[in-house]
Order: sequence, then structure tokens, then C-alpha cells
Amino acid sequence: MAMRLYGDLARPGMLTVDDLRSNWKQHRADVVFDCATSGPQHHTFVGPLLREVVFEAGPAFDARRRKDRSRFLLAVTGGDGHHTVLSWAELDADFGNAPVLLATAMDGRRLDRAGTQLVVPSDRCGARYISAITSVWVGACAVPAEPVPQG
Repeated sequence: MAMRLYGDLARPGMLTVDDLRSNWKQHRADVVFDCATSGPQHHTFVGPLLREVVFEAGPAFDARRRKDRSRFLLAVTGGDGHHTVLSWAELDADFGNAPVLLATAMDGRRLDRAGTQLVVPSDRCGARYISAITSVWVGACAVPAEPVPQG
């Protein structure tokens, strides 16, 4: 199963679980989170850091400028249509430094057939644990338009 990496990137592309395992350092996360349908979950995930995979794809920000980096968002979509949004600042070492993974294995089982999974170790709720990731979009957040006064 492949995942599409696209958006404001110099090198968008398709990545398989094997690509993620073979081309990036693997990190381990032992996590506990609450699932709304099945209660507390305890798992061990292994995979590369999301920020390292995206950074290698060349996001369209000036890496030397913190304020430029802090405008970027990532939208992650799973095979069941479930999706979530993270900010680059959550992941960036100069800001939140969250060790968010693109898991290639769960509880010792390789995820080649099931697809990679988003793992947010700091979350107490499992809503951002996206399974069978189909795409990761990266882009800058536009400045919201000022509301037009009514009346």
C-alpha cells in the first residue's frame, strides 16, 4: 500500500511502507491512548519521524526562518477517509518537537499490507491515530480573511 506525499513540496511522491522502513531511521514509541469504540489501547509502534520524511520532500518554507515554518500544516488521510491536521510547529524541533511517527510496524507486526499508521505519542485520545494512510498533504495556511461588518 502506497501513501501519496504532496502539496507545497519540491519532491512530492508515492511512498510504500517498505520505502519508509528502508530510507529513514526507525524510532520506537510505546503508547497508551483511549479509543472511543474499544477503550484504552496499549501498543508499540516503529517507524520514521513524520517531520524527517516531509523535510526530505522539500517543504516550500525557508528552513532558517521559524515564522515561515510555523505557517505550514499537514493533512493526513487514511484508507477509511478518516483524516486529521497537524501543524509543522508541533513537529519542528524548535517548537513542539513531537515525535510523530509514520509507523511501519505495530506490536512487532510489519504494516506492509495494512499500510502505514500515523502515531501521535503525546495524544491521550486515539482520534489522530490514522490507519492505512493514503495521503499526506503539506501546505501553508493562508491568512484568514477579515470578517465583513454586517449592517
